[in-house]
Amino acid sequence: MIVKCPTCDKDVVWSATSPFRPFCSERCKLIDLGDWAAENHRIPDKAPIDQALSEEYLAELEQEFIAQDNDFFKH
Repeated sequence: MIVKCPTCDKDVVWSATSPFRPFCSERCKLIDLGDWAAENHRIPDKAPIDQALSEEYLAELEQEFIAQDNDFFKH
């Protein structure tokens, strides 16, 4: 099977003899990795964040944490 390199669109044979598949080379693989690290590629979040709900949830978690008789806040 032949696929296109996601970085440069060169044809790549999809087989065990292609060590960088689906990329054509280590260079293209590293370019793609760098794009993910720089957040140029992201999986879209379909649900917007409800800021009020998030703050309420964090407040509840904080109260639960404080209510657990732990030593974190006692020092």
